[in-house]
Amino acid sequence: MPEIEIRPAISSDIPALMAVDHNYSSDYVWQMELQAEETQVQAIFRQVRLPRSVRVEYPRPVSPLADDWINRSGLLVAVHEGETIGYISLNLHLAPRTTWATDLAVIRRLRRQGIGSALVLAAREWGGQHDTRRLVLEMQPKNYPAIQMAHKLGFELCGYNDRYYANNDIALFFGKSLR
Repeated sequence: MPEIEIRPAISSDIPALMAVDHNYSSDYVWQMELQAEETQVQAIFRQVRLPRSVRVEYPRPVSPLADDWINRSGLLVAVHEGETIGYISLNLHLAPRTTWATDLAVIRRLRRQGIGSALVLAAREWGGQHDTRRLVLEMQPKNYPAIQMAHKLGFELCGYNDRYYANNDIALFFGKSLR
């Protein structure tokens, strides 16, 4: 992993964060199947290999993200050799005593080198400093690289929300205790 510094964002970071390519590629998807009976409903997520790699559009429009960042409880950035190379957006108000990571992005040329993991670990520390007990990561079921990272860091699937994003995609939630 390149040597990075993780720190709270400052206003001069915003243009670099807006320039990050938020889209990603995936070879797998977590496909959801609902099985409904009279007295129960069961959701099953199954990892499915796609016939070819797909480029997946980020589920939120990038242009209004800067306004969203102002309203977030925290925004941490990763900096490498003076360049802002990634970020994680954090919210304290979505669930009690929980730090909620809504956006995580790293510039394309430095992906899969541990920077996203370092940002998640910094978010865990940030959450502990804000007296929260749990960190939740939200992501699309097509974001297989992020799902793999969450599992590698010990996060477990803790829920989902159908039609969560503006594009009607499902959101998966992965949680981990901070204690």
